[in-house]
Amino acid sequence: MCLTGFIHLFFEAYFVINHKTLAGSQELFGQLWKEYSLSDSRYLTSDPFLICMEAVTAFAWGPLAFCIAYCIAVQHPARHALQLLISVGQVYGDVLYYATSLLEISYCRPEGYYFWFYYFFFNFIWMLVGCYYATQSITEITKAFAKLQEFGKSQKNFKTDNVLKKGN
Repeated sequence: MCLTGFIHLFFEAYFVINHKTLAGSQELFGQLWKEYSLSDSRYLTSDPFLICMEAVTAFAWGPLAFCIAYCIAVQHPARHALQLLISVGQVYGDVLYYATSLLEISYCRPEGYYFWFYYFFFNFIWMLVGCYYATQSITEITKAFAKLQEFGKSQKNFKTDNVLKKGN
């Protein structure tokens, strides 16, 4: 979660803040974004969808990832609810990212390396990790509610047994 937080809050926020001047940037993050834009040229054209998507990713998912890291460290009960939120948000963002570029004209250079490694692989990692953590959180939340339901039934049975014993 800390790595996710750093990537989102610093690297992707750099794009959101500097998207208009990215093409001429000589800074490290600017150079990295220009390299990545070889797989998706929309990053150099200030595409409105990408600015919005990256803004949500940077300023919502970035800080939330650090919050989740804290929740993991202190075993806070909100961990899985927050982890589910960020995971579903990440997968949803990637689905939209893939869909908006695949439904329009190609924004990628013709060399397969840029498409398969930069565009497909780098983004697919986020989908795999998001699906993994969403599944983990759903499983843990389901277990917690099952235990709560089981406890509720045992409490009801305990009360019923006590009423019957008092009645005899």
